[in-house]
Amino acid sequence: MLGGGGARGAYQAGVLRGIARRRPDLRFEILTGISAGAVNVIHLAAYEGSFSSAADWAASLWAGLTADQVFDVRGRSLLRNVFRWGARLASGGIGTGAEPMRGMVDTDPLRRFLHRSLTPAADGSIPGIARNIARGALRAVALTATSYTTNQSMTWVQGRDVTLWQRPQRRSALVTLGVEHVMASSALPMVFPAIRVGDEWYGDGGIRLTSPLSPPLHLGATRILTISTRYARSVAEAGTPQVAGYPPPAQVLGSLYNAIFLDVIDEDIARMQMINRLLANVPEDRRDGMREVEIVVIRPSRDLGLLAREFEPRLPRFVKYLSRGLGTQETSSPDFVSLILFQRDYLQRLIAIGEADGEAHADEVARLTE
Repeated sequence: MLGGGGARGAYQAGVLRGIARRRPDLRFEILTGISAGAVNVIHLAAYEGSFSSAADWAASLWAGLTADQVFDVRGRSLLRNVFRWGARLASGGIGTGAEPMRGMVDTDPLRRFLHRSLTPAADGSIPGIARNIARGALRAVALTATSYTTNQSMTWVQGRDVTLWQRPQRRSALVTLGVEHVMASSALPMVFPAIRVGDEWYGDGGIRLTSPLSPPLHLGATRILTISTRYARSVAEAGTPQVAGYPPPAQVLGSLYNAIFLDVIDEDIARMQMINRLLANVPEDRRDGMREVEIVVIRPSRDLGLLAREFEPRLPRFVKYLSRGLGTQETSSPDFVSLILFQRDYLQRLIAIGEADGEAHADEVARLTE
């Protein structure tokens, strides 16, 4: 299960490559992803070859990525969106025309990038996924997005022998996955525009999914590997002020995005570990269908938000101008910038850190899959 984190998804790809370097023949039957994790998951699911080759491919895609392959970095495009938002807010919505307020950036470049890397068929399907399922290399792949239309969490599943689930605030559907599902799952709220799939508009999957581990559990997983993009701070580190004085918008946005994409995963992991401890003391015939689930969590050995400050000066000029207008220079750990820092040098550093962390945990992951 791979969660969100924007540009930090490069770290996940690095971890997978590091694990594959030590354990090239591992196989994961169930793949689930949210946001940036959905990008990594769809590439793993589509690759027709060994885990080692798939991990190398995913990492190489991230290593060659640049901001202009994710969103339109031209000043004219960004300025037009800024003025559109400003006019809408200043006028109270009066006289702004029928054009809706979309994201701050245009993500058509990301759509083109995904089309090049995944080469979908004419009907939008990704042939490698169906072939991997047919030959038994993959049981199911699932991507989660948030429906702005119904305010529900939606998990799209492609697989065999799948039992769907329905809850008041989350639902699932059996589909043939395509590029638009990935675009929807990774549409950062307010920054990236919502994506239409069918009759509904969707945004990032981390917004409404309060139990990120639920999709793999519903799909039958009894052992889960999850790669977090959050550094585990010590008590002293966590208590160190990151800003002096009133918090700038960048600090508020960073806290908001961390709460959406990272806090809920940590809470779900802690909840699962607590349930495992409780079930260990309950006889199997009295567990009411509940099962112990073994989980391995790999986290960055460095603070990826703090690291982003080193690379922020090399953002595209107008993107940097706008981000600094939000106060990214006023915080010691610009977490918000780390989500949109699709700079090749930063991404390559994340991959390198991930590779080292993946190799360090390779034996632990291997035991999980035995």
